[in-house]
Amino acid sequence: MSKPCRRLTRAGIRAQRGNKRRQEKALNATQRAMGFVPTSPAPLPNRCSPFATIAEEQAAREDAVSKQTRLLRKELPALLGQLEQIPDPRDPRKRRHKLTVLLLWGLLMFVFQFASRRETNREMTRPQFLANLQLLFPEIETLPHADTLYRLLRDIDLAQLEQAHVDLVRRLIRGKSVRRYLINHCHPIAIDGSQKLAGDTLWAEELLQRTVGKEETRHTQYFVYVLEASLAFHNGLVIPLLSEFLEHALGDTEAQKQDCEQRAFARLSDRLKTLFPRLPILLLLDGLYANGPVMQRCLRAHWQFMIVLRDKDLSTVWQELRALHALKPQVVQRGWGRRRQHFSWVNDIDYAFAANGRQRLKLNLVVCEESGEKIDEQARTVTETSRHAWLSSQPLSQDKV
Repeated sequence: MSKPCRRLTRAGIRAQRGNKRRQEKALNATQRAMGFVPTSPAPLPNRCSPFATIAEEQAAREDAVSKQTRLLRKELPALLGQLEQIPDPRDPRKRRHKLTVLLLWGLLMFVFQFASRRETNREMTRPQFLANLQLLFPEIETLPHADTLYRLLRDIDLAQLEQAHVDLVRRLIRGKSVRRYLINHCHPIAIDGSQKLAGDTLWAEELLQRTVGKEETRHTQYFVYVLEASLAFHNGLVIPLLSEFLEHALGDTEAQKQDCEQRAFARLSDRLKTLFPRLPILLLLDGLYANGPVMQRCLRAHWQFMIVLRDKDLSTVWQELRALHALKPQVVQRGWGRRRQHFSWVNDIDYAFAANGRQRLKLNLVVCEESGEKIDEQARTVTETSRHAWLSSQPLSQDKV
C-alpha cells in the first residue's frame, strides 16, 4: 500500500504564498513603525527600451563612447608611451604588429572579459570592430591573432609591465581621482588570495600541490594560487594593484612545507612599501591574518588595518574583551536596514605573542551582533542572528565605531 502524498496541492501552495505575503507585509509595517528602513537594492526594470527612434539610440551610444574616449585620451597616451619603452623580445624580421598594438589588444581582451583566445579571435577580429577601433587609434592597420599576444606575453619582461600598471595607479592617486573614497584619510587596500586554476598535470615546477579525493580516488592535484592587493572603495570600485604568486620552491624545504599566504603576504607587503613608501594605507584583511607578526609588520610600515577576528583565534584577546567590557561597557545600538545592530568595543587590549610573549601589541577590538526577523517559506516569523568582530589599529569611539 503506497503512502499518502504529503506534498501540497496547487490550492495549498497558493494559500501558503498568500499567507507569506501577508505576513511579510505586516512585518514590514511593524519594522517601518520602529524606524527600520529596508535596504534591499532596487530591482532591475522590467520595461521595454526607452529609445523610440534609431536616432535616439545612436545619440545615447555616441554619448557613452564620448565619455569613455575622454578617459582614454587622458590616460592612454602616457600608458602607451611607457609600454613602448619595454624591450620587444620578438624577432625583428618576423614583427608584423607594433608592441603597443599587441599590448593594447591584450588590454581590450581583459576589458571585454573574453574567456579564451579562441573567443577573442572570433569576436575581436570582425570588420566592424576594426573600423570602430580605428576611429580611436588610426595607427592600427590590422588586428593581430590572439596566439601572437600569447607568445609576446610568454617572453616579455613582466616586471616592466607591472611597473607601467603601478605608474598608472600612481597617476590616479596623485591626480586626486580617488580622494572622495578615502577612509580616515587612508587608501583602503584589500589583500586576499584566490585560486586561478587547478589540474592533475605538473606543467610548471612552481605549482603548489595538494591531495584530493577519497581513499579509492585519492590523487595529487596541482594548482595556481595568487595573493592580490587591490584598492577597494566603498562604492564598489576595485582597482587591482599588485599580485604575488605562491610558488612551491619558496616554502620551507627543510620542514617539507610549500609556500603559503603568510609568506606571500610578507613579500607583497615589502613590495607595496617599496612602491608606495609614503602613501597612507588602510589594509583590509580576513581572519587568516589575525596574528601578531602580520599586525606588527603593518604597524612598522605605518599602515592602519582592519582585520576580521574569528571566534577560535587569539583566545587571550577574547578573554581581555570580556573582562574589560564587564568593568566598563562601551556599546552603541543602531538600525541598519531591517537589522538591529549592537556594537561593543574595547581599546588598548594587551596582546603578547612570539616565544615567551616577548613581543607585545596594543589592539582595539569591536564586536557587532546583528539580529533581524524574516518570514520563511512556511510563513513563520524566524529571527536570524550573527556576530562579526574586527581588530583595528586605531582606537574606537562612539562617533566612529
